[in-house]
Amino acid sequence: MTQKEYEDIPGTFVFDADRSREGYHLNQFCISLRLQKNREAFNADEDAYLDRYPMTAAQREAVKNREWNRLLELGGNIYYTSKLAANFGITFQELAGMMTGMGREAYRDMMLHGGRPIEGNRSKSEWENK
Repeated sequence: MTQKEYEDIPGTFVFDADRSREGYHLNQFCISLRLQKNREAFNADEDAYLDRYPMTAAQREAVKNREWNRLLELGGNIYYTSKLAANFGITFQELAGMMTGMGREAYRDMMLHGGRPIEGNRSKSEWENK
């Protein structure tokens, strides 16, 4: 994947065409969990179910370890990976709280009050200067 200007946004993995191609099989797996029969098969034997999708070893490990941010880094689409979280009873709001390290209530409160402040969150160089 080539370096893009927006890769400098801290804590963000932009889902672009390159990430879409990288995460194709990961996302196919995740979206498959929208069907009850697939959730049942996955829950019964994760390894066997994951064998249906030719993901990279890193993607497979991120799925098995429930590494939510890593899934996005490896090409996962947040709306698809949330299907995996939902399989374990994790709501989208809870997932966002986990991914930000804030927890559900703090994340909810932040969003109700306008989201993250822009200061210090525009580029990684701003983080480096702190």
